[in-house]
Amino acid sequence: MTTDSARHGTQEAHGAQKMHGAHDTHGPQGMRVEDIMLTRGLGRFVDDVSYPRQLYAAFVRSQQAHAILTSVDTEAAKAVPGVVRVLTAADVEAAGIKNVTRHPPIAGRNGSTLIIPPRPALAKDRVVHVGQMIAVVIAETHDTAQEGAEQVVVAFEEQPVVISAREALRDGAPQIWPQAPGNLALDWPGPIDDDGSNAKAVDAVIAQAPHVARVTVTQQRLCAATIEPRGAIGLYDEATGRYTLRTGTQGVGPVREMLAGIMGIDRSALRVVSEEVGGAFGMKSPAYPEYPVILLAAKLTGRPVRWMADRSEAFLSDHQSRDTVTEGELAMDDKGRVLALRVRHTANLGAFCAPTGAALQTLNFARCFPMMYRIPKIDIAVLCAFSNTIPTTPYRGAGRPEANYFLERLMDEAARVMKMDPIRLRQRNLIPRSAMPYKTAVGQTYDSGEFDAVLKKALALADHDGFKQRRRASAKQGRYRGFGLSCFLEHSGGSPLEGAALTFPGGDSLIVALGVQSTGQGHATMYPRLAAERLGITPEMVHHRHGDSDLDIKGAPSVASRSTMTAGSAVVDAIDAMLEKGRKVAAMVLEASETDIAYHDGHFEVVGTDRRLTLFETAAQAKEMAERGTIPESLDTKLSRETPLTYPNGCHIAEVEVDPETGLTQLLRYSAIDDCGNVRDHVLVQGQVHGGVAQGLGQALMEQAYYDPGNGQLLAASFTDYAVPRADDVGTLVDDVHPVPATTNPLGVKGAGEAGTTAAIAAIMNAIADAIPNHAGVALDMPATSEKVWRACQAARATANSAS
Repeated sequence: MTTDSARHGTQEAHGAQKMHGAHDTHGPQGMRVEDIMLTRGLGRFVDDVSYPRQLYAAFVRSQQAHAILTSVDTEAAKAVPGVVRVLTAADVEAAGIKNVTRHPPIAGRNGSTLIIPPRPALAKDRVVHVGQMIAVVIAETHDTAQEGAEQVVVAFEEQPVVISAREALRDGAPQIWPQAPGNLALDWPGPIDDDGSNAKAVDAVIAQAPHVARVTVTQQRLCAATIEPRGAIGLYDEATGRYTLRTGTQGVGPVREMLAGIMGIDRSALRVVSEEVGGAFGMKSPAYPEYPVILLAAKLTGRPVRWMADRSEAFLSDHQSRDTVTEGELAMDDKGRVLALRVRHTANLGAFCAPTGAALQTLNFARCFPMMYRIPKIDIAVLCAFSNTIPTTPYRGAGRPEANYFLERLMDEAARVMKMDPIRLRQRNLIPRSAMPYKTAVGQTYDSGEFDAVLKKALALADHDGFKQRRRASAKQGRYRGFGLSCFLEHSGGSPLEGAALTFPGGDSLIVALGVQSTGQGHATMYPRLAAERLGITPEMVHHRHGDSDLDIKGAPSVASRSTMTAGSAVVDAIDAMLEKGRKVAAMVLEASETDIAYHDGHFEVVGTDRRLTLFETAAQAKEMAERGTIPESLDTKLSRETPLTYPNGCHIAEVEVDPETGLTQLLRYSAIDDCGNVRDHVLVQGQVHGGVAQGLGQALMEQAYYDPGNGQLLAASFTDYAVPRADDVGTLVDDVHPVPATTNPLGVKGAGEAGTTAAIAAIMNAIADAIPNHAGVALDMPATSEKVWRACQAARATANSAS
């Protein structure tokens, strides 16, 4: 990412820049139009924008995981030449900046509710995780700001730390928040009841069942590791009293709403702008503590203030994810039919309850069950705990991988208990197509799905029939080969409300403006083509805009695989409403009855005649008529709608080879069948699935944000210690779709963005367990590093030797 200070800064200063987020580049059908711009280095990321007279911010972050702050001395920092201002908690409080946490309430057991401790933008009395912000230095240059930050002297008294959720909930664990005794943030009884009757019914079934499978699985803590670290530029216009924040986020509208509440200002006094975003995955959806501080600094100094995290700072400041332990039992009858499921889930929220952190480990997690399977009774309970770690929030999947991984590991264990083929066990318990719509035991209703067909198609794609021969070939080379299955179902949609706006700027041009932010998904490709298809015009006539809260479009961020189904449905509704207005205008201009006006192929016409107007001619007429007061409004249309959840599903199969001498695991083949409803663009769907699989592979084999349990230091705080997958780690990946249209939205689409991650971790881990003989790999937890796998292989050999 390069910086062109003169070009960008001058345009901003004189207000001559075109609307943020406009993509005016078009490519041939089947290509992502964004790629022409991005591969030429023409995209604008946060670090590509500079302003005249801008200042630089450097944050002073806690080096302790838990400590009482006795003093923060900034005098030496203020004396550094070029330092303009140093801000501490006192400045933040004086400005009226409030609690940064914005989490919706969640009801817990016996009338309790989610405990939400206050999260200050800058720490005042204490710090509760490494990386928490204590002060910020504002200076003329980046290096000067860093030098000033190094001169801030923080005196503290260290306190005991606790890192894991389970340890935090044990008697005698270090107490983090007085309002959360025992570090318990939430005791959630599940989606069925609060009186224990459902739990008792499941207990009774499990107690009497002839076969019960049990597992305990861990989801290690992850870092999002986006290609573009977070950054922000704050501006303040003293004449208007209005702030502007430029940052990479997943939804400018929601960030504006959060920040307005945090800063105690009216939403109209803040503009949030995002252009290109180099990866997000859920981590970039909320308002972070840095943002109100940057805006305050801009107001106090009267100059733009810029902050850009380097990679080390990103590891210490970005919200992290996963970090759960799930245990449970699956009861079966003698024929392998599932009777009941019990789930006990413990989640680590970190030091604060970050936005949606508890929601994804309760509501998101529970809604996934029973996935593809017919399970008549389900009991789910969740404990959310505080610890001295960076807060956790959504990361690709957000509760869905946690649920699917647990159940698919449990299904394989059930097959071992039953001495039954794992494929046959799954087939026996799949919900049939004839049962749709199917209401689950947790209260969700699946509108559509052909699960048996999806599984059969995946087995054929993976050449299951030829696996035994491939396994024998591996054995001849001294290697173990395994076949792992992951049937998955997730809910997509999240927040149902989303808006869209259609604007006719003049000429043969239509702007489709959205609130959902593209962070690599291909919005500038998909939405113009959708609008063009519905209107019978060429995609070159349609221009996509996003990333500007001044568009004032209602909705939520680009999360939960929701954008196409919610924003796409809003675009369809907006087009229908616009065309209805257009018929009235065309009838007036063409002097015909409105009932005689038809629209097709970009024209309004009088049926049975050659009298017609193009869409854009009609829009121009409507604008003139609205200005004269002849009609109440032009064809410009903005609306919002609610779209129910959809339930994307599929079956992914991993085939791995393990070298018992080194523990090295190679993913040789990966086969994926996905039902994401009607496919709007196969290239975009493939990109989403492939990217998700790669991230799932990273979690399965190598990624872990590891903390020192003694002092709370993040030990995997750079790419030296935090491994991410490379291209050669992903073997042959083949995929196909089995589209079953959703019945809950006009496009018939379902989500696709999180399917690969949701499915991959169970498929790969089940394949490793299948590869290592004598069930020695069954208890492996992620990441399945070479050391762990090697130890399991040695255990398998020891078992074989003792048996002989």
